Amino acid sequence: MHIALRKVHDSDLPVFYRQLNDPEALRMAAFTPADPADRDAFEAHWKRLRASDDVVRTILGDGDVIGSAAVYGEPGEREVTYWVDRAYWGRGVATAALRALLAEVPERPLYARAAADNAGSLRVLEKCGFRASARARGFAEARGEEIDEVVLHLAG
Repeated sequence: MHIALRKVHDSDLPVFYRQLNDPEALRMAAFTPADPADRDAFEAHWKRLRASDDVVRTILGDGDVIGSAAVYGEPGEREVTYWVDRAYWGRGVATAALRALLAEVPERPLYARAAADNAGSLRVLEKCGFRASARARGFAEARGEEIDEVVLHLAG
């Protein structure tokens, strides 16, 4: 499968909204909006994100919209994030998309966070050069409780 990134189009948002409301993906991501089904909040979030200086991209798999990836935050503290449709998990999509994003954004250091039990996401980040630098606890909206998370960094 050919993976590519491009700027987010309005037509991508309904796909992102559907992906965000996949119960299994929500549980795995853990740190999600309080109410993923709140369409107004979703639309407002994406409007802010697209108007910001953050690097926000749509992930394409053979031309189809299959997720999103971004680098966001303040310089020196910027984080990466990504979301891949569950139908594509375990196929190298997230790794290829993150590598493409990192090639587009040469700034370092970059950070990432993942639920400590999200082995797939941790593996993707490690394959792309991120290293665990801390552990923390945070409230995971999708799970309704505090959970352990891993903080990772990608040095220059």
